[in-house]
Amino acid sequence: MRKNISGSSPFEPIIGFSRAVRVGNTVHVSGTGPVGADTADAPAQTRHTLLIIKEALEKAGARLEDVVRTRMYLTHVEDWEAVGRVHGEFFGAIRPAATMVVVAKLLNPSWRIEIEADAVISNAENTLQSSKII
Repeated sequence: MRKNISGSSPFEPIIGFSRAVRVGNTVHVSGTGPVGADTADAPAQTRHTLLIIKEALEKAGARLEDVVRTRMYLTHVEDWEAVGRVHGEFFGAIRPAATMVVVAKLLNPSWRIEIEADAVISNAENTLQSSKII
């Protein structure tokens, strides 16, 4: 079953996307920028973006601990280490697969970061079902 999770982005109705989509136990969080922290520095934008992602995950019934993959898009290569440190504050113990790419521009020219995330919600019921032989 599919569940669309709406966020607060003013671009959702214009572009036609959801902040996140949950299908079964998988949650895909759309590219998320620092809406509301547009003029902050890269670490603050990253922290703000990850908090938006955390909120979307929670609305979908997931947690940061369920994140298995992140993708970070930077507009300034010199931000990589500061952005990476903030990513580590959120995911240091979780250690999802991660990608960091430098791009020319993002949707909002003041954004220095945009992040996507994928999560897989694990629970005892699903573990039992996946171990059954059909």
